[in-house]
Amino acid sequence: MTGPAAGVNMMGYGNMDQVTQGIHFRLRARTFIVAESEQGPRFAFVNLDAGMASQLVTIKVLERLKSRYGELYNEENVAISGIHTHAGPGGYLQYVIYSVTSLGFVPQSFDAIVNAIELSIVQAHDNLKPGSILINTGDLDSAGINRSPSAYLFNPPQERAKYTRNVDTLMTLLKFVDKKSGKSIGAFNWFATHGTSMSRDNKLISGDNKGAAARFFEDWFSSGNKNSSTSTHRKVKESRIKATGGQPCTKTASQSSKVRKNDGSKFVGAFCQSNVGDVSPNVLGAFCLDSGNPCDFNHSSCHGNDQLCVGRGPGYPDEILSTKIIGERQFKKAVDLFTSAEEEITGKIDYRQVYINFTDIEVVLDGNTVVKTCPAALGPGFAAGTTDGPGVFGFQQGDTEINEFWKKVRDAIKEPSEYQVDCQKPKAVLLDTGEMFWPYAWAPAVLPIQMLRLGQLVILSVPGEFTTMAGRRLREAVKETLISNGNGEFNNDTNIVIAGLTNTYSQYITTFEEYKQQRYEAASTLYGPHTLSAYIQEFKKLAQSLASGDKSIAKGPSPPDLSSVQLSLLGDPSGDTPPPGVKFGDIKLDVKNGPLKKGDKVNATFWSANPRYDLLTEGTFALVEMLQGNKWIPVYDDDDFSLYFKWEGPFYSSKGSYGLATIEWDVPREANPGVYRLRHFGSFKTTKDSPITYFTGASSGFNVNS
Repeated sequence: MTGPAAGVNMMGYGNMDQVTQGIHFRLRARTFIVAESEQGPRFAFVNLDAGMASQLVTIKVLERLKSRYGELYNEENVAISGIHTHAGPGGYLQYVIYSVTSLGFVPQSFDAIVNAIELSIVQAHDNLKPGSILINTGDLDSAGINRSPSAYLFNPPQERAKYTRNVDTLMTLLKFVDKKSGKSIGAFNWFATHGTSMSRDNKLISGDNKGAAARFFEDWFSSGNKNSSTSTHRKVKESRIKATGGQPCTKTASQSSKVRKNDGSKFVGAFCQSNVGDVSPNVLGAFCLDSGNPCDFNHSSCHGNDQLCVGRGPGYPDEILSTKIIGERQFKKAVDLFTSAEEEITGKIDYRQVYINFTDIEVVLDGNTVVKTCPAALGPGFAAGTTDGPGVFGFQQGDTEINEFWKKVRDAIKEPSEYQVDCQKPKAVLLDTGEMFWPYAWAPAVLPIQMLRLGQLVILSVPGEFTTMAGRRLREAVKETLISNGNGEFNNDTNIVIAGLTNTYSQYITTFEEYKQQRYEAASTLYGPHTLSAYIQEFKKLAQSLASGDKSIAKGPSPPDLSSVQLSLLGDPSGDTPPPGVKFGDIKLDVKNGPLKKGDKVNATFWSANPRYDLLTEGTFALVEMLQGNKWIPVYDDDDFSLYFKWEGPFYSSKGSYGLATIEWDVPREANPGVYRLRHFGSFKTTKDSPITYFTGASSGFNVNS
């Protein structure tokens, strides 16, 4: 589901300058399906290497599943969850606020994700077999810190005293075992840390730390579990290279998009997101760019400037190293839980799902006080951004006032109603997204909430980012409700996990107390100060229904399908032509002479065309080949952590446009001594309507010594 590797804005940071220019490693959809029997209850959980789920993606996936399977998979029993990487192509969500920086809807991004989810579910469905599921939990305390610690301190002291950390450190892992062979076929885990190891300036498509952890886990398993160290590569299978047109000049469009079918022999390891709202992977803390001193504690700024305060990952200043380290820490903990898992899950499979209009929920608080949620709105702290990705100059986290200039700008776009201003307090309304409907809705109103039961594990599918304490309160409320209504089926050992950013996206959810300070997370809590209380109230209803077996719960209003009104301002590439005297695939800058050793870098630059003509799904734009006898054998591709595909352009000549593709390889410690070369694959059209032509090019050979 990698999507367009050039010219498409990335989803996450809201930085219009952050557009894709190549691939760090590829993005994937990973699915598990559990069923009591062939005809019994079942559900499907999809983990996406994407920033978040999308309501429109969910709608279209469900339509496709219905055409294949009837009512077997539906809105109630399918969960689609994003890992929250900020390094994937955007333009696949249907509400305006999430597509402004991507210049609207990007069909190529959308189709890549929907196709991958559908095929992932189909493959999981086809591979259903009798098996057992083991569960294990453990603490990982080195992969996340609280990026809004001052807001966390607003929570009651007696509540904070119940926990040793201001972030959740628990990882919950499921291990799937084939009953007939006894072999493990996959593992999914949930753990909270942001996908922001890669910065807002990065332009390479990447699964960030969770995508990296998944790759490390799958590579470790496929290598025979020899040890628990990470591998930054895996040997490329011949079937993969054939899918990318390993033989030049014989490639067809169908070959380039060929999908490797998972026949059940490929181990699937997924690292899912949880209550990630205030958790950063930049574990060294946040420091001022000018002085190197720690940032202001309450506002995360430096001398009043939010843009100078930036978090540092463990590999600082190397963001790819930070991605690797945080991914490696999650991977190693997952291996530990995987290898020591003994508790088998037994019990029922069940699920509940409803739609709720979150803009107008009456919430009954303790003492029978009735309050209401609000239409969606964003505060000035939203514009300030976070220490993971600073926002607009002139704003700070914690702002509860808007200066007159920005008020005039706001009012020119949409002046908030008096009701909205009062409802959102103490948030000052900077963007009144819930009352903005031109050219179509700016923010979601109707949201899905979902509860999946797998024996003594209950998954809470939430359409946003809960902060640490907000997630704790939700889990506790659900567990208490299940126990009190479950006739002994649930107890204190019942595992409750939050699956964040699932089925749609509606930004953040803080506690009522955290909301008061109006840091980024609170300013991005769309539906006002009582948003968390509304979630808890509505999830308790689902829990009561699940525990009692009552399925008569009202479904609520369906969310809109806005596909027919989407605007797409980003055009498709309209044709490329190389400069006079060269062909696409020709070398512009060859590898340097001289032998290399492990740890060195080597690169070559090729005349190339826009990679959007063919995404090479399940293929590769970059390849490292090794000479064995008189044949070049593929060993690394652009889904490997050590190999980078970097694209630059477009450049223009009198005959058209073109680009430059640089293939860069960090020679890994596992590389065998020998002769290697770099290879580039691509495609182009001479006009927008002409057929696709495929090309390839190769560097000179070079030696790698032991």
